[in-house]
Amino acid sequence: MTGKKDPKAASVLNKDDLIVIGGAGGFIGGALARRFHDQGFTRIRAIDKKPLSEWYQRVPGVECLCMDLSREKNCRRACEGAVEVYNLAADMGGMGFIERFRIECLRSILINTHTIESAYRAGARRYFFSSSACAYNVELQKSPDVQALKESDAYPAMAERGYGWEKLVSEMFCQEYWAERGFETHIARFHNVYGPWGTWDGGREKAPAAICRKVIEAKDTGAKEITIWGDGHQTRSFMYIDDCVEGIDMIMHCDTLIATPINLGSSFLISVNDLVSLAEGIGGIKLDRRYDVDAPKGVGGRNSDNTFIQQVLGWEPSTPLKEGLKKTYAWIEKQYKDRKAGKRTVS
Repeated sequence: MTGKKDPKAASVLNKDDLIVIGGAGGFIGGALARRFHDQGFTRIRAIDKKPLSEWYQRVPGVECLCMDLSREKNCRRACEGAVEVYNLAADMGGMGFIERFRIECLRSILINTHTIESAYRAGARRYFFSSSACAYNVELQKSPDVQALKESDAYPAMAERGYGWEKLVSEMFCQEYWAERGFETHIARFHNVYGPWGTWDGGREKAPAAICRKVIEAKDTGAKEITIWGDGHQTRSFMYIDDCVEGIDMIMHCDTLIATPINLGSSFLISVNDLVSLAEGIGGIKLDRRYDVDAPKGVGGRNSDNTFIQQVLGWEPSTPLKEGLKKTYAWIEKQYKDRKAGKRTVS
C-alpha cells in the first residue's frame, strides 16, 4: 500500500495557490508557514488569535491575520480562496496545561467544526487536521514499558480527558466530510513535538523544553537540583519539529491517507530520567533530582508504532533525540539570556 510518488506540496500545487494555516502564530503552525515560504509558495495566509507581537514566528511575505477561529465568521474569512487548509489551531500545551484546563481543550472542537465547514464551502481541495496521541486509549498506556501504539489502538475509545477526546471527535468530523461530501481530509496524530521556536516557559511547555530550561536556570543561578514531575520513570517518544512539518506535507498529499488517521512521531522511547540526563550532558552539569509525585505526569508510557507510515510513505521521523535536543537547548539558552537582558523573547 503506497501513495503517489513524492507526495509533497511542491509536486502538487502551483506556487501561487493559496495555503491557509490555522494556528500559525504557534510552534508547529509557524514552522509549517516557514517551510512553505522557503519552498517558494507566494500566497500563504497565517491565522492566529494571539496579537502579532506574540506570534512565535513571523515569516516575511506571509499574510498574517489575528482572528479567533472558534468563531464561524472568522473561519469563513480565513478560508476564502483557499486551495489547502491546515488546522493546527488549538488551546493546548504540556501535561500541566492539559490536565488543568480540560474545558479550554474541549472548546477547540469549535475551531475544527467551523474551519472544516468553511474550507469545504470555500472549495478547498484538501484539509489537514492536527490530531494527537492523546486520542489513544489510556488503558494501553499505564506502564513505562508501553507497547508502541498503532493507529487501531484508538478504539475502543478511552481518550485522555479533555484534549484527547476533542481530537478523537474532530478526527471523526474529518472522516465524515470525506465519506458524506467527498471533501479530501488528512489526519496526523502527533507524538510530542519539540524544537526551537517552541514554548519553553509559562506553563504550556512540554517536557524537553521544560527540562532544558530548568538545566539552564540551574547553571545560571548556581542551584544544585532539578525538580522532575512524577517519579521520572514515565516514558515518551519525542519528534523534532523539522520531521514534523515534513511529515505533515507528505501526509497531506498522499492519496492513500485520505481520511485515515496516521501516527506522526518518533519511535525512540526514552524515560524522563534519561531525558534529564541528556539535557544535563548538553549543559555540562549534574544536578540533584527532586521528584514531585503530585505534579501532572500524564500516562505511564507512550510510544509511536511507525509500521503504517513506513509502509505507506517509506519514511518516518529520524532526527536523533540528542541532536534535536542540542539545537533546542541552544535556542532556549539564547532566549533565556535575551530575557534577562530585557529583550523580546518567545514565551
